[in-house]
Amino acid sequence: MSSVEATAGTQRGELSDWFRERISHAVSEFTAATALVVLFIALTFASPYFLTADNLFNIGAQTAVIAIIATAQTMVIITKGIDLSVGSVAALAGVLGAMVVRDLGFSLWAATAVAIGVGALAGLLNGLLVTVARIPPFIATLGTMSVGRGLVFIITGAVGVYGLPRSFQLLGNGEILGIPFAVVITVLVAVGVAFLLSQTRFGQYTYAMGSNLEAARRSGIRVGRHLTGVYVLAGVLVGLGGMIAASRVNSGQPNYGISLELDVIAAAVIGGASLFGGQGRIVGTIIGAFLIALVRNGAVLLDISIHYQQVIVGVIIWAAVYFDQYRRRRLESRG
Repeated sequence: MSSVEATAGTQRGELSDWFRERISHAVSEFTAATALVVLFIALTFASPYFLTADNLFNIGAQTAVIAIIATAQTMVIITKGIDLSVGSVAALAGVLGAMVVRDLGFSLWAATAVAIGVGALAGLLNGLLVTVARIPPFIATLGTMSVGRGLVFIITGAVGVYGLPRSFQLLGNGEILGIPFAVVITVLVAVGVAFLLSQTRFGQYTYAMGSNLEAARRSGIRVGRHLTGVYVLAGVLVGLGGMIAASRVNSGQPNYGISLELDVIAAAVIGGASLFGGQGRIVGTIIGAFLIALVRNGAVLLDISIHYQQVIVGVIIWAAVYFDQYRRRRLESRG
């Protein structure tokens, strides 16, 4: 076989792999979108309160928090990592944001910067634990989860932060032309991160590390620096999400975010992100976030216990991961 034929064969193989991967993403997103539509229709008939303006606004605001933090989780999952600290970091960011407004007279925007800074520091800590200390992401972020939750309770004395001005509610409850402000922020975040992952070197490196870390290192990517950057950016989004969550209830709640990591992991995996790394798109994550938000909202409207909600989310995670494994086996067998 000539070198020209060999090169052509390699190119055809790469094109075939690219096409199969795109089909795989499309199937995952179509499946999630179909489930979302079916659930939406079912809840419309199951509860007379579902299609009310107030409830739809509430779904939008609730989805915004899950979607923003799930976007952060997706970036980490693409690198073949996991971040279990998102709930406690979001709570810490929201509580500190609320405290600087109440106690120091900060504006909402200055407080949001503080919350984002808290998230970035937590992300930097996670990144250094993974890259410098070489602690597996599961263990590193599990430790950060415990430390973050402990700090929240120490700072607040396990008491919520109240007495905030009405302006504090803008992020979580404000509107722009009838659209929840939180939804507008979510769209901007989703578009920005999707562009970053699909159109920039940052995104190429992120996918490369998740697909084969050693190959990425040998190709010249500064793996440690880039992976830390992914965790920092994820922390920024978690801090923003925590601030929006605090704004929704006009208070800083130390108990916020318990089990939030389950919702955002579910949203990412439902949308096609692979826990084996190297795969995931923000479009799918947003669809998954809406699906999880509808599950939570529908359970409340139908008076389903929160304990059953946890069971439902757990089963959804099982199903999504099983589908991911099945999809990967099919792709490998065809390859």
